[in-house]
Parts: sequence; structure tokens; C-alpha cells
Amino acid sequence: MRKLTEMIKSETNANFVNLRTALMTYDRNALVCGSPAWRYAYHTIHSADKWYFNPNVFTEPEFQREEGMDNPDKPCTAVLSDGELLDYLEQVRLKTMDYLDGLTDEQLYEYPENCHFMRLELVLRQFRHISFHTGMLNGQTVERTGRFPVYVSQNNLDRLDKGLYDEG
Repeated sequence: MRKLTEMIKSETNANFVNLRTALMTYDRNALVCGSPAWRYAYHTIHSADKWYFNPNVFTEPEFQREEGMDNPDKPCTAVLSDGELLDYLEQVRLKTMDYLDGLTDEQLYEYPENCHFMRLELVLRQFRHISFHTGMLNGQTVERTGRFPVYVSQNNLDRLDKGLYDEG
């Protein structure tokens, strides 16, 4: 059965679309808790890449140039461009969609190898994490521009056809 996994897949896709919109509208160099906003963007994508599946079976991306670069609280001299961030986001989105395509509802209750979280827990934790940081980045954009980035659900992805901002 795949009713739950199909719902999770469609809403996960919308979550990634919302994060992408946030990255296309944010000020990458604006400080958020002392770190540039791009570090929080990378942190969010990296976390989805690692924790959506199984954090104990993970290989760091080739472009992670410094250990701890995914933690915005740690100093970092490396810089990723928005193009690199958007490319990485798309890679993680596709990887996640492929994973969900192969997952059954029954498997949501299983524990991945060497992991103390069920698959459903991992999915829900990343849902919360992506939504939290997307909102944080969007709040920074609203503060800077007075405009709110478009926020979509799976049922209204066409809202982006009118632009990146919700103009009422």
C-alpha cells in the first residue's frame, strides 16, 4: 500500500519548492544569528540529504569544503554560491522523490539499518526542519523587502506562475 507515502511525497515536493523559492528571494549575506543566511540554507539542504533517509549511512557531498560547514554555528571560510545551493537542493529533491517512489506505507514503520528512528520519524523530523528554516529565511526576506515569498502546497504549485512574491 502507498497511500501515506504518496501523500508524503506530494507534500515533500511542495516543501522543497518552498525552500527553492526562499533561496531565490533571500539576501544570502544577511546575518541570521551571526551567520550569513546562505549557511542556514546549506544547513537545511544538507540536513534533508542526511536525515531524511538514514543519518548513519551518509556520505558528505563533494563540495562540503570544510568539516562542520553544515553547522551555521561553526565558523567557516568556505562559501557556496546560490547556484551551488540550488543545484544541491535539486539533487536532494530528486533523491528524496526516488526514495519515496520505492517506499511502501508499511516500510514507514521500519527502522533503517543502524538507526534508532523509524522512517516515518525521519520524514516528519525533516518536514519540520525544512519548514522551520524556510519560514526563517522568508521572515528575513519580508523584513528586508516588505514582500512575502510565494508559499505553495502540492495543490497550488501554479501560484509560482505569477512570480516569486505573494502580491495579494
